[in-house]
Amino acid sequence: MGDKKRPRDYHKSEKWIDFTQDKKRSKGKTWFLDILFILAGTAVYSLGFHVFTVPNQIAPGGVTGLATAFEYLTGFPIGTAVALINVPLLLIGYRFVGRSFFIKTMISTVFFTLSYDVLFAGIPVYRGEPILAALFGGVLIGAGLALVFMRGGSTGGADIVSKMIQRRFPYLPLGKIVFAIDLVVIAFASFVFKNLESALYAIIAIFTSAQVMDGLLYGLDQCKMTMIVTRFPEEVSGLIHSSLRRGTTLFAAKGGYTQNENTVVMCAVRKNEFYKLKRLVHGVDPGAFMVATTANEVLGEGFAPMMENKQ
Repeated sequence: MGDKKRPRDYHKSEKWIDFTQDKKRSKGKTWFLDILFILAGTAVYSLGFHVFTVPNQIAPGGVTGLATAFEYLTGFPIGTAVALINVPLLLIGYRFVGRSFFIKTMISTVFFTLSYDVLFAGIPVYRGEPILAALFGGVLIGAGLALVFMRGGSTGGADIVSKMIQRRFPYLPLGKIVFAIDLVVIAFASFVFKNLESALYAIIAIFTSAQVMDGLLYGLDQCKMTMIVTRFPEEVSGLIHSSLRRGTTLFAAKGGYTQNENTVVMCAVRKNEFYKLKRLVHGVDPGAFMVATTANEVLGEGFAPMMENKQ
């Protein structure tokens, strides 16, 4: 019996070794892609500041905006200032952000310093219409941040501080903390530049970068997720399938006030299909109750593929 079991156990161990090796290779490939995206995103982020915002005295929040104001006051290199501020923040906030986030953010911080102070030092800058500088700077900053964020990294600064503040005050929304920090930096930079307009252009740059970042991270093609309470769920569902070529999900429901049994039809459609959906539902059941919300991202058949299928 012992001789019969030994080859089978050995075979299982070989399979386990192959599985473990494949998993390690896959993890190594993922880390390689993570670092590649983070370096590319940091480079684009750095170009946005170097070419557009800094030469036009625009400091769109965060540690880099703070470093922009200090550079104007003292002439101290922005990339080096960002590193000197970020590295201590990372070390202090290590237990709040985790090992992977810490490593990726440290890589982004070091590469930003290298790219801004050395690699891009000789690239011509734009000094012209501040509104154009704010818009195009915001586009590059937002695109760079999106590339970094989508691989689990960060450019540091306000992200770390906001997480530490939220740990102390968990009832404060993270987005509002970051926004408050950015406002403080913008106000400080405006005082340094002695120019109120620089604050207004900084807000434009922040808004532009946020729109670009959300578009890249969550998709520009927003959809509508609808919940339809109707007396004729089968007819509504059938029309959605045949006319819109969209799938539906049916839920049994009960009215809280009337106690009537109903069926809810759930369906996700693109924005340009929503008006047609309303017409279809009204044509079948004018008394139907419909709730529609905006979905930033819809994954699966008929929409965007899952992230795992892209990698």
